[in-house]
Amino acid sequence: MEAVKIKENIYWVGAIDYDVRIFHGYETPQGTTYNAYLILDEQVTLIDTVKAPFTNEMIKRIESVIPLDKIDNLISNHVEPDHSGALSELALRCLNAKIYTSPNGQKGLKAYYRALQGRPMEVVKTGDSISTGSYSLQFVLMPMVHWPDSMATYLVEEKVLFSNDAFGQHLACPERYDDEIGLERLLERAGDYYANIVLPFGIQVNKLIGDISGLTFEMICPSHGVILRQYIAEVAEKYAFWAGDGVQEDKAVIAYDTMWGATRLMAEKIAAELKEEGIKAELLNLGRMHVSEAMKHTLEAKYIFIGSSTLNRGVMHTVAAFLSYLKGLNPKKRIGMAFGAYGWSGESVGIIEEALTSMGYEMRPARKAQWWVEEE
Repeated sequence: MEAVKIKENIYWVGAIDYDVRIFHGYETPQGTTYNAYLILDEQVTLIDTVKAPFTNEMIKRIESVIPLDKIDNLISNHVEPDHSGALSELALRCLNAKIYTSPNGQKGLKAYYRALQGRPMEVVKTGDSISTGSYSLQFVLMPMVHWPDSMATYLVEEKVLFSNDAFGQHLACPERYDDEIGLERLLERAGDYYANIVLPFGIQVNKLIGDISGLTFEMICPSHGVILRQYIAEVAEKYAFWAGDGVQEDKAVIAYDTMWGATRLMAEKIAAELKEEGIKAELLNLGRMHVSEAMKHTLEAKYIFIGSSTLNRGVMHTVAAFLSYLKGLNPKKRIGMAFGAYGWSGESVGIIEEALTSMGYEMRPARKAQWWVEEE
């Protein structure tokens, strides 16, 4: 339970959750971290906390550096309980500490935590800053990346951005830095995180990128995953690409579930046809894959084709779940197709086509097969 020194006077004091597998509906097969950061100066500052069950773990890490009651400033970049879950306990044990948060952060913290309802808070906006002695901390509001209260904090003298949920990854590992896990794994986990959490907020991500474009960074310290120190440019480039609805023109995802195999055969036939067009297709069997895993594969796919057998005059429940999940995350500027097999009624294809059309997709003609024979 030792703090990890990441720069002179800056420590990681968060927690590693190797066991979490579902994160508000999103599957996290590699766990996650809850990152909190301690800055030593004339005034001692803690940026964010951890999920409530990990409070004691965080406190032990803090106390490996300084006594807990020496904290002067508590900065809450985000209300969500995986970031703020220990804040009530710290507020009770650091009675003289000032709490800094965004306008929506103040509303959310007082609504979430009874212990904070009577506690004064310092509300900040973009461009505001505080001095801790030798250091100055600037605040950047980033609403809807990915909650209305979200903000980031920039340590000017050390060129460190505490980026909240931007640039993060759900990844539990003993390593604390990007170069320790390698660029390939970093981008894989960052893409998975973006696809399942940040994807609907491309406009807001672009605004954040603009707001921080004049800053220089030696480190980006997100709220989940590893700290960026070597691959900052690579991750930032990917974020700009994803936020601009960037896709690979030659990539397709064919997601389906099948009752007796006919819809699977259709998926395989469509994939073969796409290959002839020079388009690489990934087949995703939704009956064997969590929706969040499937979502990761759609992040850069130009083509999203979805198929289902007809069941009870509708789609298979796995396909219904994926359509709902896809619509909520709302990847834009895609080309869609509905397909599926049926025995006697055949409603599934129309339901899928309606869903994809409602998302604004350019549609290829739908395809249906009765039993094993595809309709003309």
